[in-house]
Parts: sequence; C-alpha cells; structure tokens
Amino acid sequence: ELRIAIRPFSVETMAATMSATLNTGAKMPLLGLGTWQSKPGEVQTAVEHALKVGYRHVDAAFIYLNETEVGDGLQAAFASGIKREEVFVTSKLWNTRHSAEAVKPALMESLQALKLEYLDLYLIHWPVSFVLNAEKAHMPQNEDGSVQYANIPFEETWREMEKLVDEGLVKAIGISNFNSKQVDEVMSFARIPPAVNQVECHPYLQQEELLQHCRKHNIVLTAYSPLGGPERPWAKEGEPTLLDDPKIKAVADKFGKSNAHVCIRFQIQRGIVVIPKSVTPSRIEDNMKVFDFELSEDDMNVMRAFHNGFRGCIPPSFDKTNPFYPFNIPF
Repeated sequence: ELRIAIRPFSVETMAATMSATLNTGAKMPLLGLGTWQSKPGEVQTAVEHALKVGYRHVDAAFIYLNETEVGDGLQAAFASGIKREEVFVTSKLWNTRHSAEAVKPALMESLQALKLEYLDLYLIHWPVSFVLNAEKAHMPQNEDGSVQYANIPFEETWREMEKLVDEGLVKAIGISNFNSKQVDEVMSFARIPPAVNQVECHPYLQQEELLQHCRKHNIVLTAYSPLGGPERPWAKEGEPTLLDDPKIKAVADKFGKSNAHVCIRFQIQRGIVVIPKSVTPSRIEDNMKVFDFELSEDDMNVMRAFHNGFRGCIPPSFDKTNPFYPFNIPF
C-alpha cells in the first residue's frame, strides 16, 4: 500500500505562507505585526520576536516615530539568518510630505531609519495633506491652533510615488484611509495603480462596501485596529470593546480561542490582511494562532451582525470640513 507522510503545517509556517496576491504579483502575508502605539523602547524587541516566531510582515510608518527601532529589530532578525526578501515591510508617507519635492526625501528618511534598501509597500498615510513648515512640525498649526492644510491634489503625490517604483526603491505603492471616491480618483490617473488600501476595519466597522469596491480595482484591503483599537489615545470611556464582548466569546469558546483570535480570523477568512499590534512577546505569539481553526458560515454571520459603523480612529485634530477628509461619505 502507498503511504504518504503528510507533515502537519506548523502555525509558524502558516503565518508565513498564507498571503494575499497584490496586483504586482507579489505575495503579502495575511498576518503582520502592527507598530502603531508601540513605544520605541519596546518595539525593537517586538519586531525581532515576531520574526523569530514566524511573522513575515511588519507594518511601520514615519509618524509612529519608532522606525529606527523597528529597523533595529529587522536588522537583528536578518543577522539571525532570516532573509530580507522573506519579510514584507510597509511604511507610510506622512501628511506633511505630499508635495512633489517632499515625497522621495520622506521615503529616504524612512529607509534610512529602517536600515533597508527598499520597501515592499509604501502608502500615502492619509488623503489629507498638511503644510511642511520650517520646523518640519508633524501637525503644523495656524495661530488659532487649527491644523494648517496644504490641500495637495492626489495626482501630484501619486506621480512621485510611481517614480519610487520606477527607481526600485519600493516594490508596490498604495493608499491608506482613502474612501471609495478617493480610490476612484487615484485610479483615474494612475499609471501604476495602488496595490493596497489600509483602513480601520474590525467587526464594528466591517468595511464590506469598501472591500468590494477595492476588489473591483484589484486593490487588497489591509485592516488596522482589527481588535477595535483599544489603545488609541483618544478612546472614550464606555465605547464598545470587542475583546470583552460575550457574543464573540461564545464563538471563541467553541474553538477554545480568545475574542482576539476570532476577530483576526474573521478578517483572514474575508481575504483581508490583518496587522494586530502588540509589544508583548506572548501576545505576539498568541495573535498567530488563527490558522488552526475555521469559522463556519454561521459563525461568520454572528460576526457580521456586529457591524454598527463605529469608527475609533479619527484623529481629533482633523478638520471634518476639509475637502480631502475621508469620512464624510458612507464608504
């Protein structure tokens, strides 16, 4: 008789191999390590540990003000034998750097901090743009304390993003926090179309319409704050929390899993890239344990019923009347 030895997939192998395929043909691991709200002193160890236990995707940004330490973590992982080409690294262009002459220098700063020769993905962090003043303030202000907007058209910024791909400095380019109309606008003039739109997405804010809209354009959706962003600096008391919700716990208990596992798995089954943030080694490992169970259609329907449009990540300083503000239309 013929016997075939089937080696069981380890969680680590699954974390590294389950991926979304970008419009460039590149594979983007469905699970990544988020680094927003990760303190500089902790994030180096977090990145190093994540890569050691099997993550192959790290999400960074200039404005998280910790890219140097993220870079130190990456370098430590590479020194241990992990190859650069095995790790998918994303960073983001901050709002003060949308003007044509500011885009490439901004990328070079991030590459220098991360100690990399190229990025796998570079995103425009927000559709809104700020003035780049002499002090290079991240949130430049008018005398009345309001943010100084630059209102730079997307096309000016996108043309420079495309040049970064031409020069081999980034493998793919994309957007973040863009609504459906803004996606369409970029698509209308893009020579190199966006590969990804990274947005807040969790069971309370499922982004189903935006997901389908992006799919029509062959744009992959990445979910930030997939656990509802409990650590966002402006969280208010009494706002819903997914991690304590009894209905999600009922689903989780069936599999011997946690609410966090179910929230992450929910997105993975929708084909959405997920980047939960943690600096705790045990939590980083625990967040990977989403490849050894599958939510049934009934479970998925339980999760779908949570959608209520709750958006946790609206920076309070953003002017909702600005023409580039993304959250004034349904999606």
